[in-house]
Amino acid sequence: MSSAMAPVKPSSTAGPKEVELILVKEQNGVQFTSSALVSPSGQTHPSGEERETWGKKIDFLLSVIGFAVDLANVWRFPYLCYKNGGGAFLVPYLFFMVIAGMPLFSMELALGQYNREGAAGVWKICPIFKGVGFTVILISLYVGFYYNVIIAWALFYLFSSFSGELPWIHCNNTWNSPNCSDLNSTLLNDTYKTTPALEYFEYVHMTSSGIDDLGLPRWQLTSCLAVVIVVLYFSLWKGVKTSGKVVWITATMPYVVLTVLLLRGITLPGAIDGIKAYLSVDFLRLCDAQVWIEAATQICFSLGVGFGVLIAFSSYNKFSNNCYRDAIITSSINSLTSFFSGFVIFSFLGYMSHKHNVALDKVATDGPGLVFIIYPEAIATLPGSSVWAVIFFIMLLTLGIDSAVSLMHSEGGIYVFTLLDHFAAGTSILFGVLIEAIGISWFYGVDRFSDDIQEMIGQRPGLYWRLCWKFVSPCFLLFMVVVSFATFNPPKYGSYYFPTWATMVGWCLSISSMIMVPLYAFYKFCSLPGSFCDVSISYFKILYQDESSQVTFISAVLLQIVTKQLHSKKE
Repeated sequence: MSSAMAPVKPSSTAGPKEVELILVKEQNGVQFTSSALVSPSGQTHPSGEERETWGKKIDFLLSVIGFAVDLANVWRFPYLCYKNGGGAFLVPYLFFMVIAGMPLFSMELALGQYNREGAAGVWKICPIFKGVGFTVILISLYVGFYYNVIIAWALFYLFSSFSGELPWIHCNNTWNSPNCSDLNSTLLNDTYKTTPALEYFEYVHMTSSGIDDLGLPRWQLTSCLAVVIVVLYFSLWKGVKTSGKVVWITATMPYVVLTVLLLRGITLPGAIDGIKAYLSVDFLRLCDAQVWIEAATQICFSLGVGFGVLIAFSSYNKFSNNCYRDAIITSSINSLTSFFSGFVIFSFLGYMSHKHNVALDKVATDGPGLVFIIYPEAIATLPGSSVWAVIFFIMLLTLGIDSAVSLMHSEGGIYVFTLLDHFAAGTSILFGVLIEAIGISWFYGVDRFSDDIQEMIGQRPGLYWRLCWKFVSPCFLLFMVVVSFATFNPPKYGSYYFPTWATMVGWCLSISSMIMVPLYAFYKFCSLPGSFCDVSISYFKILYQDESSQVTFISAVLLQIVTKQLHSKKE
């Protein structure tokens, strides 16, 4: 009978071995040697399985960094930091990074590297939880639907930047309304006025009246989306051998561009005031529970755990790779990138505040509005604005190029984008990571998982990591799932509130991925022979059976057999 719980772990001596002869001493022409069994390369999986590996270690690190460092590092973290007490926000952020972010990050890297499988295949260690793999695969699919639309927007803006004058500088274009006011005016004090950048954004999307009026696809954005798909395909078509080379550009270019933009930004009037506002410390904000919730949420989504990508990437590592060290390096770089990007963003926001003579909170925002409206508006006021626009949108392209499939863009596409962004990877991704942590820590077992890590890198994880995996991280994730339900707000775009049916569709989308966990578990129970009670009892016996208990059990059986034979001989 196949097991739905954690199967008995095979002996660590499995797999190809070589005999190593060691010269101990030589006496009177006679050599005395000692022999030992060793792995041929120190990099072979215990099962002896062969799998494609990264060409170089740096290819893997850059791939993980390129995945974890995305648009949210630029448009989300700096705004949260400013909104929630400036430097004080780093307290809850770093706290949750230590107790949950790094442990979960390292858990996924170790899980993929040891089992050398993708998000679903790794659950051969505990088959009843294989539904988690299908959950994260569906979530990644849904996110890919809308994330690549952002890349297509960036590509469209990039093409528009190759002009003598940027199209979002003046109000003399055919798409501008009477309410449009040029960038040189103090329009931000007038709620009835709009900026050329805002109207250009609305023109690009040809925003309809609502989600029930999608209209026809726009050929310009659809063409950009097709280009994105082609680029992604040729980045991945030969596996890690090609993607590992592509990330040398896509993972490093954002740092070059951010540095260039920072050097330009700090020279602008008002930039220092913006940076001071970004770093201003208000420890009283730490008394607000919402600050802690937003810090925890940012940790969950910024590191990229729960999408199956970290598991897949690490499965191509050499078996003896130090995944523990990789987790610390890459997660730290991700957080430092978020912090660094804040200086870039707020130097330009401070400049916009100074130029329009308004408070910083009038221009500070997050999300697509920051990178497609506010930032292009700031760039448009600079000398050589076309060059700066090209540089900026190349950075957005390289930040987002690591994602997959796409969504056809239409006049109402901005509403579809907002709906997917709200539901595709919110509560569902937290739920998926929670079940993943429970499956590894409580069903497969932290001790067994630690043995796997020791087998790979030669040392067991410390007490801190084991406690986080078994208690702290699951409790943290459970708290986040409860909070996400309790603080749910219906989606909206600007002043437009989505109808009830659209919200219901969003929840169906979210549930469609989460339901894979109980569905597959139910299927696994029903597909095995025996009654429900018999199967359940057998599973829990297997669950708590380790190698020492197996030896004890076998010894007891053998002892019983020998005793019976002795009794029969006496008779």
